Amino acid sequence: MATSSARAHPPLAASPGALDGIARRALDARRSAIREVFDLANRLPDAIRLEIGEPSFATPRFIVEAAFEAAAGGFTRYTPNGGYPALREALAEKIERVDGYAVDPDSVVVTPGAMNALFSIYLALLDPGDEVLLPTPGYPNMDEMVRLLGGEPVFYRLDAASGYLPSREELEPLVTARTKAIFANSPGNPTGAVFPAETVRGLGELAAERGVWLISDEVYDELILDEEPAHVSAAALVPGAPVIPVYSFSKVYAMTGWRLGYCAAPPALADVLRKLQEPQVSCPSAVSQKAAEAALRGPRDEIDAMRAAYRERRDRAVETAAALGLDAFRTQGTFYMLVDVARAGLSAREFTFRLLDEFRVAVAPGEVFGPGGDGLVRLSFAVEADELAEGLSRIAAAIDAFAARPA
Repeated sequence: MATSSARAHPPLAASPGALDGIARRALDARRSAIREVFDLANRLPDAIRLEIGEPSFATPRFIVEAAFEAAAGGFTRYTPNGGYPALREALAEKIERVDGYAVDPDSVVVTPGAMNALFSIYLALLDPGDEVLLPTPGYPNMDEMVRLLGGEPVFYRLDAASGYLPSREELEPLVTARTKAIFANSPGNPTGAVFPAETVRGLGELAAERGVWLISDEVYDELILDEEPAHVSAAALVPGAPVIPVYSFSKVYAMTGWRLGYCAAPPALADVLRKLQEPQVSCPSAVSQKAAEAALRGPRDEIDAMRAAYRERRDRAVETAAALGLDAFRTQGTFYMLVDVARAGLSAREFTFRLLDEFRVAVAPGEVFGPGGDGLVRLSFAVEADELAEGLSRIAAAIDAFAARPA
């Protein structure tokens, strides 16, 4: 019998002190509870999936075909740190058309996803101990990102009673000598709120007057579901203010897996952001950038149809929630909806995991959105309307069942 000449290698083993050499900031980083729910729901084929924060549609075919053509044509090499000039020119045109302000293409920095843009921005701005004002309930991962880079998150509350809108009057006392930036997100994840012009202007003016940066997450700028309020950018309303708008191809164009985002920054900061790309990721993907060019310059039919579908699902969800007696916020933009489950008498986290276990519905627990998310869960419209309505019906039943059980 033949014997193999290959040497057997022992598997890597963890020594008793294996974690001693891992940085404390990495060990202290918390895993998103949404990912925990996601992993558990993957084992339950009958679960209704309302936790996923990505579009339910495939990337439009014309975008995919442009990527194939680019790859076949040789666009498979390194690119400039901040993206191809042709894409940055197209993005400058899009920003002026959609977001209402003019920007030089050299001030546009293309990144592997909006998350990388945000990480690079914080990396460029934060020294140890610097504070960043963050909304709660607010976009997941922002507080972890700030902590990882040595900053201190300072939360400001968004309340359903005020439409989840930030108030300059409440924000202003939080700005101290240690404040480096204010983070704002409109249209908002998880709230679905779209900030009216007066709110956006107030944020821009506060940043300008107090000499802090306004990091403006506008990745859902083309997913407005109502005519009013329309999306407006602080960069348009308060010219010259220290605003850094951040955008993405993921949600508007159903391109989450292509990993492409971008931001607009003052020239000196844009240079720094491009420099920081090199040690992090080198550059954004060549094929993804050519796909993005096609998305910007191609037909709008499928893009508009996706938004119309989200609007129809939102309307069905709001109607269903009202009929079930659920306290839900009427989403104005994005494809998310917040539902108040406090009546169940459980923390949002416990409610979420028991809902999945007993009622087979996966949602995002409010805890991931900061301290203001307690008692809330987030639903995604990335499912068909009937499935969304059934999920809401089970949530209502779960609230009643859990509230009726002895503590």
